[in-house]
Amino acid sequence: MKKIAIIGDRFMLPEVFRDKIVEACGDGHEIRTVEQPWPDVPMEHGYAVEGMDGLKEYLGKPAEIIRFVGDAEILVTQLAPLSRAMLAELPNLKLVAVSRGGPVNIDMSAARDAGVRVVNTPGRNASAVAEFTIGAILAETRLIRVGHEALRKGEWRGDLYRADRTGRELSEMTVGVVGYGNIGTKVVRLLRAFGTKVLVHDPYVQLSAEDRNAGVEHVSFDELLERSDVVTLHPRVTAETRNMMNAESFAKMKPGAIFVNTARGPLCDYEALYDNLVSGHLSSAMLETFAVEPVPEEWPLLKLPNVTLTPHIAGASVRTVTYAAEMAAEEVRRYIAGLPPVNPC
Repeated sequence: MKKIAIIGDRFMLPEVFRDKIVEACGDGHEIRTVEQPWPDVPMEHGYAVEGMDGLKEYLGKPAEIIRFVGDAEILVTQLAPLSRAMLAELPNLKLVAVSRGGPVNIDMSAARDAGVRVVNTPGRNASAVAEFTIGAILAETRLIRVGHEALRKGEWRGDLYRADRTGRELSEMTVGVVGYGNIGTKVVRLLRAFGTKVLVHDPYVQLSAEDRNAGVEHVSFDELLERSDVVTLHPRVTAETRNMMNAESFAKMKPGAIFVNTARGPLCDYEALYDNLVSGHLSSAMLETFAVEPVPEEWPLLKLPNVTLTPHIAGASVRTVTYAAEMAAEEVRRYIAGLPPVNPC
């Protein structure tokens, strides 16, 4: 029998974690659960809290987390933090399953020193984000946002049927996909179904034979910017990709092109994006993630008429919840069975 502590929240529900673990491992284990109030309250960042340096996007007070986890050998969570000081107070803890793409709420160096195995659930929301990205592109290319906002103000924009103002179909457009990982590959597959000409930039992977045979091109970053009617971002944030969309990058995009970011805020210089939207060099943008969240009320991009914005919800779907819980439960099962993890961090 293993003692398992589950710290869920109002997205990754603790009862879903529990049910998936029982389904995978049987009901012969001692499982305790607690629910955190995210997303109804914001996450914290380690730079703002003493003793939590290096941790980000977490929720929970260290003393309360330690008290709840107690003598558990296994912790399953999305947001609970584990700092070096906290790990020192949890000598029985041996496995932490984090239901997100990266364990940014865990001090990984301290976990290694303490002999605690950390696993995660990469790709848990890849399908959700890919679907959302297609919706984001369509909102701009087919003027869905423009028509919606006009009607909300009592304006009937019949002029949007004019040939010089109406939208374009994806079958007549070239879309540049930056990043060809779990999400980018799915975005490419969906775009192909529309008959879209697709360009991909990712210096670390090769195209699948299926995409290559379908006419998808693997090109340089500059060529993608120059040829694409729509540019959509899907890489991880690294030293190389941070602010990859800057004043120089935007200047290389086609006049009238559309920019979509459903990946991460730090990939983009938003001041440079603002300038290109105001000048008309870019026709519009769809932004789902931001460098600072929640965004300030007076943030200039909130005021522009040619921008669609959503509050970092692309990865939020019911299937994301169940899939992430299934992945975490499988890691717990493998640990109990003495098998190596599928997704070690």
